[in-house]
Formats: sequence, structure tokens, C-alpha cells
Amino acid sequence: MLGAIIGDIVGSRFEFENVATPGFKLFSPDCSYTDDTICTIAIADAAMNHREYKDALVDWCSRYLDPMGGYGGRFLKWLQSADHLPQASYGNGSAMRVSPIGWLYDDFHQMQDEAMKTALPSHCHREGIRGAQCVATLIYWLRTVRITKDEVIGTVKQTFGYDIPDLKEVYRLGNEGHFDATCQETVPAAISCFLDSNNFEDAIRTAILAQGDTDTKGAICGSIAEAYYEIPEEMITKAYEYLPADMLEIVDQFYTTLQGHIKR
Repeated sequence: MLGAIIGDIVGSRFEFENVATPGFKLFSPDCSYTDDTICTIAIADAAMNHREYKDALVDWCSRYLDPMGGYGGRFLKWLQSADHLPQASYGNGSAMRVSPIGWLYDDFHQMQDEAMKTALPSHCHREGIRGAQCVATLIYWLRTVRITKDEVIGTVKQTFGYDIPDLKEVYRLGNEGHFDATCQETVPAAISCFLDSNNFEDAIRTAILAQGDTDTKGAICGSIAEAYYEIPEEMITKAYEYLPADMLEIVDQFYTTLQGHIKR
């Protein structure tokens, strides 16, 4: 969960205007949490405190209606609707918020079912569901050592049908100004960034340097990287400085709940 939040915060200032360069400063006054963090908090809250995912998303996003970068147009329309009916979106929002599920459920089939449920309120398109299930499952596989890093490409292809692009291709698209906004683009790209990394910080930097939807790519890559690498304590401390008290309560509850599972 903190992996996603850190990736979001670090990537926030590069999403629309600035272009990251090698050696960029990870945290600055220009960084902030975005909708990625808010929605991740909402999913964790729902899963831990027996809330409906729809209700938690509406609650948390309504508390923070104007985050840095705003909400996607379709999601905002869903959020402000009177009935919050399911939306058949395949945007990458379902994948960036799902990371708590990969940690909170030890039964594989229950974990996949919960990942699907997190997507359904606003991303019930099959691609929205696939993206959420892939990220949660990869976290689950890595944290339980079901697969090695070398097995990720083949196992993800076999289970979810994603072809993981070479990092050079991910960077080429970013350098050309392409903005990845769908699950079927961002999830494989974020996995590629993770696979090319040597540690948690390197994973975050690799994802941000890929440009495009930097906060979401950073969040997805960071959530996967947390299941494989240790997060440096100083990065955790810095990330906490950006979060309001009610979000910190959920983060603390999450890691207290895990206790014996988490790699810290």
C-alpha cells in the first residue's frame, strides 16, 4: 500500500508539465498525494472495516474533491452522480487503487474475487477488472514467493494475457508524449518498470522516467515493488509528511493488520 502511495506522491509533479530527468529529487514541495492515494486508502478502508467498496470510494473521494491533478472526467461524473451506478470503464484507475487486496487476503481465489469487486463500482469493463486482478495477483504471488521475478513475464501472460513490453518501448512512447490512461497500457508498462529495477527506489525512478501517467505508473509499479523489495525507511517517513491524519489512520491500521506479512 505504501508502495503505491509513494509512487503516486513522487510521480505527482511530473504528470502534466515537468519531465523527470535522471537523478531527479524524489520528494519536493511540488509533490502531493493525488486521486491514486485517495482511492487506495478507500479500498483499504473498505476491505478492513467491512464497508462496500462503492461507499468507501464515494466517501473518501468526496472528502477530497480537489486533489492534485483532479479526477478523471468519467470517474468524476460517476462520483458526482446521484446513484453511483456501475461504469464500464477500462481506465487505469482500477489498477492503481487495488494494492491493499494483494496483501489482505491469503486465499488466492478470495483475493481475486475481492480485486474484481474493487473494480466493479467504477471500472466494470472486463479490461478494468483484468487490470485490477493482475496487479493484486502479482502482489500476492511476489509476497508469498509463489513465483520469482524471472517468472513474472510468462506467468502474467499465461494468467492474464498481457504482453509485457520491453522497457525501451515504454520509454520510447513516453518520450514521444504518449499518455497511457488504460489498464491494458499502464499495467504492462508498470510491470516492465518493476522488472528492470534493482531495488524499491530504483523501481519508482524507472516508472517516473517512463513519463506518461507518471503518478499512476509510479503507484502501480510501487505497489508491485513493495511486495518484492524493502521500502527504505526514509522514503516512508517522507511520504507520511504528505498525508492528512485520516489517511494516516488507515495506513497505520493496514500495517498493524498485516504485522506478520509486511516486508518493511
